[in-house]
This record gives sequence, structure tokens and C-alpha cells, in this order.
Amino acid sequence: MSQPDSSSNAKRARRLTAQRKLELYLATRAPNAPLGELVRQYGVHLDDLRHIEQLIERAALAALKAEGRPGRRPGDVSPERVLHLEHELREKTAALAELSVAYTLLEKKERWVSPVSRPVNGSRRRPAK
Repeated sequence: MSQPDSSSNAKRARRLTAQRKLELYLATRAPNAPLGELVRQYGVHLDDLRHIEQLIERAALAALKAEGRPGRRPGDVSPERVLHLEHELREKTAALAELSVAYTLLEKKERWVSPVSRPVNGSRRRPAK
């Protein structure tokens, strides 16, 4: 891997893709890895390296946990379950539409029954206290 020598290369080196972050992480896992050289080579600070390490380790733990619970993965949903959920969603959507219409009608009725009271003499000013 070559070191960035121009300003355009230096700017490009700061923007690490996920693949490059993984490469950096794996390169730092060697027993006698030259951390300072790797950090300079990839154009990151030591704090950035620590953040990348934390991200990768958390992602690995999450993946291992998800692998341990195969029944909870979305890919294991049966077609019957999908049909049942779609039917339930249609029912709830229809009920929500009915409630929205009822609410709108109720609002209109309340506005018609109890209009804002206006002063009897036609003045727009508030009555004195």
C-alpha cells in the first residue's frame, strides 16, 4: 500500500470505505503490527482507529447473536404467516380509514353546532372586563 503523497490522495485516504476499514482492522490485529505506520498509511488518527475497532467488534457480536437465534430472522417467515400479516394489515388500514372519516365528520359537526360566538352588536372588539 502506497502512502499518499499529494493533497488529492491525502483527501481520498481520509475517506475510508467499509472494506478499507476492515483491512486496517485486520492489519492491526497482527502481534507485532506497526500501528503508527498503519495509521499514517491509511490517513487516520489513533482515535479513529479505536473507533473503527469498536464498530467492527460490535458488528461482529451483533452478527453472532443474530446467527444464534435463527427463528427470529425475517428470512424464516412462512408464506402462511406473511399472508396472515398482510390480511391483518389490510384490516387495520381499513379501520384506520373509517376512524379518520368519522373523526373528520365529528369535527365538522362540532364546528357547525358551536360556531365561535360573535358579539351581538357586530363589533369585533372584546367586551370590557
